Amino acid sequence: MKRTARTAVSALAVAGLALGLGACSEAAEKAVDQVDKSVNETYEVTYEVTGKGIESIGYHAGDGTAMEPKVESEKNPTTPWKKTVKLKGIMPPAVMPVSLTPTDLTCKVIYQGKVIKEAKAEEAIAGGCVAVSPVVG
Repeated sequence: MKRTARTAVSALAVAGLALGLGACSEAAEKAVDQVDKSVNETYEVTYEVTGKGIESIGYHAGDGTAMEPKVESEKNPTTPWKKTVKLKGIMPPAVMPVSLTPTDLTCKVIYQGKVIKEAKAEEAIAGGCVAVSPVVG
């Protein structure tokens, strides 16, 4: 009797494990599909920079990879400066101004008319405006 009970319990455990793994693999497939969609999707952002004494503006323009985006640069730009770019997937939108007088400096990243990142003065110089890709969330 004990052997029959152990066999039945073992069979139930194996069946439960198989069902659990099946559910996990289904969840994993959905996650992979979402990552593929995020990596392949494109989106547009607009960068805006205002202020005086700006020496250069670096920004992600869509070339390179998500982990190593190519940074394009404009020297001695006229302000207010605005640039719309198309980025890929999980590539973060980023604009990095360099100014000798950062007190009135502002940088923004705008997606679908909404500011998703803004930095002013010293914060704009220290790290610029780097946002999370809007197709990730």
